[in-house]
Amino acid sequence: MKTFRVILWSAIVVLAGLLVMLTLNMTRPRQVASEAPFGVPFELVAQDGKPITEQAFRDKPTALFFGFTNCPEVCPTTLFELNGWLHKVDPDGTKMNAFFVSIDPDRDTPEVINQYVSNVSDRIKGISGPPDKVREMAKGFKVYFKKVPVDEKDPNGDYTMDHTASVFLLKDGGKFAGTIAYGEPEDAAVKKLENLIKG
Repeated sequence: MKTFRVILWSAIVVLAGLLVMLTLNMTRPRQVASEAPFGVPFELVAQDGKPITEQAFRDKPTALFFGFTNCPEVCPTTLFELNGWLHKVDPDGTKMNAFFVSIDPDRDTPEVINQYVSNVSDRIKGISGPPDKVREMAKGFKVYFKKVPVDEKDPNGDYTMDHTASVFLLKDGGKFAGTIAYGEPEDAAVKKLENLIKG
């Protein structure tokens, strides 16, 4: 009987050890993933015509918005509001970055983006580039976008874009920190940006 108890307790200890190891192995990838920078590597073009990569999102806390210049309401409203929030939380423009990435690169060349963003903000930098690279980058940042014909009977005619309307917030180092939803109250948006800067 004593031998049976020893064997039973030994089996329980071994089983407990295996469960601990299994738990650690299952949770470790999540911890590593949460510490990794959000999105994917990319090589695109900033509104000034210079190359830009994912490193631009990593040296400071960053606000990141995806849209298009022919957007009738969401994009101009978001850019205008984001510009105001940035001036409120970071008046000198030294503590955080902000970017507007076009999800309509066929029409939004760097020159078009430059004119569009410059008319709204001196704090937000526009990004475009080769269409295939832009779309690959947007997908890598989990952004929804879809070309929608204005006239369903003419799929090759004029179009608009459905797209994610949230502002992505990235911590220093490029790690995902949350979002600001379209239409979110100003106080809540400003608080999120202040918290982002504080780290």
